[in-house]
Amino acid sequence: MKVYTKKGDAGETSLVGGTRTAKNAPRVEAYGTVDELISWIGLLRCDVVAEPYTPLLRRIQECLMTCAALLAADEQAHKKLPAITSADITALETAIDGMQGRLVPLRAFVLPAAPRVAAVCHIARTICRRAERCAVGVARQASLDDNVLRYLNRLSDYLFTLARQLTADSRMDDDYWNS
Repeated sequence: MKVYTKKGDAGETSLVGGTRTAKNAPRVEAYGTVDELISWIGLLRCDVVAEPYTPLLRRIQECLMTCAALLAADEQAHKKLPAITSADITALETAIDGMQGRLVPLRAFVLPAAPRVAAVCHIARTICRRAERCAVGVARQASLDDNVLRYLNRLSDYLFTLARQLTADSRMDDDYWNS
């Protein structure tokens, strides 16, 4: 199978299901942003080599691939794709709750800073927020499983909490913004 098809040379691409659309369409922007997030999670996986984080980070990438597929699917094809389940969302919530039980309570906004792995996690969090905003745009124009939006929303919370946990694991303090 060739990597290039030349079908996108004029600025269009095919959605899952075959519908052609502009490469700058909201749906393409949304799944492209999720794809970017998958790569940042991959970089995070390179830096985080400790249990219990690594298996969940891989599972997050799998769920994000599902989100991207659902965002990339035209109206007919999305019915044939896997779904994001409430169990996927609950897994994030359980992880967040576990980390929050070990962390000192927040006292102000956190500035992304050292250690490097926490800063990478914050970058992934901000891209996740952008992916969520893009997905909201798609959901307002076409049908999209509500769990995609819920998952992206919860994932950004998880990534924020993970950044704080990785900071604590490095025996460092959060860098608070003092306005």
